[in-house]
Amino acid sequence: MSKTMNSDTEDITIISHGVKLEGKLTSGGSIRVDGTIQGDINSQANVTVGENGEVTGQINAGIITIGGKVNGSLNAKEKIVLESKAKLKGDIFSKILVVEAGARFDGKSNMGESKEQYKSPVVTTST
Repeated sequence: MSKTMNSDTEDITIISHGVKLEGKLTSGGSIRVDGTIQGDINSQANVTVGENGEVTGQINAGIITIGGKVNGSLNAKEKIVLESKAKLKGDIFSKILVVEAGARFDGKSNMGESKEQYKSPVVTTST
């Protein structure tokens, strides 16, 4: 299900509670996961895994917020937020890391530049 806002903001893709998806998910807009995904997620914007959401795979995005369960690496260009009920098994690559009290994290963190596997589309202009 894809929902588009009326202004020039961005597209939001919602994987609802009870929905199970297997495979790679790629979007230029934001993604919210309240269901289950087995596969990698790539977004040029934000990825949010809600309290009921579960992801098994890598997540690559600008900003990643985890409230549910993730088994895989997180690679954010800007920021990663692990909310109080988050359970993460995997490595973190981000400039900014926010971990709320109660969040569980089992892995390594790197707060330098985002991992090279996350690539923005190349835009060329001629003058």
